[in-house]
Amino acid sequence: MSDLTNLTLSDAREKLRNKDITAVELAEAHIDAMQQTAGLNAFIFNTEEKAIEMAKASDAKLAKGEGGILEGIPVGVKDLFCTKDVRTTASSKILGDFTPTYESTVTANMWADGAVLLGKLNCDEFAMGSSNETSFYGPVVNPWQRQGDDTQLVPGGSSGGSAAAVAARACVAATATDTGGSIRQPAAFTGTVGMKPTYGRCSRWGTVAFASSLDQAGPITRTVRDAAIMLESMASYDVKDSTSVNVAVPAYEKALTGDIKGLKIGIPKEFKVDGMPEEIQALWQQGIEWLKAAGAEIHDVSLPHTKYALPAYYIVAPAEASSNLARYDGVRYGLRVAGDNIDEQYANSRAEGFGDEVQRRILIGTYVLSAGYYDAYYKKAQRVRTLIKQDFDQAYAKVDLMLTPTTPTAAFGIGENIGDPLTMYLNDIFTVSVNMAGLPGISIPAGISANGLPLGLQLIGKPFDEETLFRAADVMEQAADFTALPQLMAK
Repeated sequence: MSDLTNLTLSDAREKLRNKDITAVELAEAHIDAMQQTAGLNAFIFNTEEKAIEMAKASDAKLAKGEGGILEGIPVGVKDLFCTKDVRTTASSKILGDFTPTYESTVTANMWADGAVLLGKLNCDEFAMGSSNETSFYGPVVNPWQRQGDDTQLVPGGSSGGSAAAVAARACVAATATDTGGSIRQPAAFTGTVGMKPTYGRCSRWGTVAFASSLDQAGPITRTVRDAAIMLESMASYDVKDSTSVNVAVPAYEKALTGDIKGLKIGIPKEFKVDGMPEEIQALWQQGIEWLKAAGAEIHDVSLPHTKYALPAYYIVAPAEASSNLARYDGVRYGLRVAGDNIDEQYANSRAEGFGDEVQRRILIGTYVLSAGYYDAYYKKAQRVRTLIKQDFDQAYAKVDLMLTPTTPTAAFGIGENIGDPLTMYLNDIFTVSVNMAGLPGISIPAGISANGLPLGLQLIGKPFDEETLFRAADVMEQAADFTALPQLMAK
């Protein structure tokens, strides 16, 4: 690996502005890293020529003392974000060779700020998964391994390609999406920082939809500062997205003051689940001690409807998925499998184009929306969702942030849980309530498991208060001093 690939986003930005390095040099170093780490299957489409062109344009701007906050920074883009003239498939066979003629708002914001596109990143098909094993292009391999064990591990999902690429130094930062934990969980599994902003903070326009009331774009980076820089670029109000909220985007990096004295941190008792591994419990306690030492006040809080979050999520999300994915019919674009009539063509195209997990969720979603079951399942799940949001509102009357584990375990082996959907869904137990309530959350690498794998801690914030979230996460990151490196960075 080149020394250039070990630069954080903020360090690379400083060196580019000081003209210590060029954007082309930085892009070339990461293109080389992409090739060296190809065995991780993190990138599914490389855009090397485009990257060099964009880097040259950045160098021209930087030479004149111009450029945006991401000028010359090589990034990867999750394959859910439509990229003009660059293939976008949501890691699904059904989208085939779909090449958008338009750009998602999030990526358009980043290109306007000078970011350089290295390629499209693998993900679970239509973002449906917690391990990045459901992709049509095959599973992503976590660059971390257990001590004394060469079993290939999952990077988490659905943004596994984004997390693995950042952890392996194949890109400086990456875009990701989070519907039930798909930024924070893979960040925890790969020793990276994953930031899920408030619902409505980033535009969903031009991003392939999974569950429209839950999906939210955010960054995966190596540091909290880098996440703050990325989110400032990605976020914006967008008239093309009816769920986009018209609030100003702060200069998030300025929030990293290092001072959290007097900040009130809630510890939700319902997250202390039965059977929680001792090392997860110990890490959580360590996080509490770090925040205490920095001057924060610790308060116990209660979120009584937390136990219903996961089952309610797995009604709401599949219901919305079944509606959103109805547009993939083999007629207008993507895969088309012939049949004797139009109904048979629909059925054949969808049966061959969608993978098992996507089909499972479409079936669940269609069932809970069907006549006779809508009230019993979907409507009840939405009522539970309202109660979950009220729990958080009541808790935030007393505290500023909450601290929880990000995941119940460290990364597991590829193939270990894929045959057990319920076990797989439980990976999201600490993350889904944040999506159900539309709140911001961030996962910070905070420790190493007994077998040498990264573990993350999650901070949850108030709506549109990402600044406080970043401020506390920065303090915790410094206290954790996580410096361990993945074993497969250059293999």
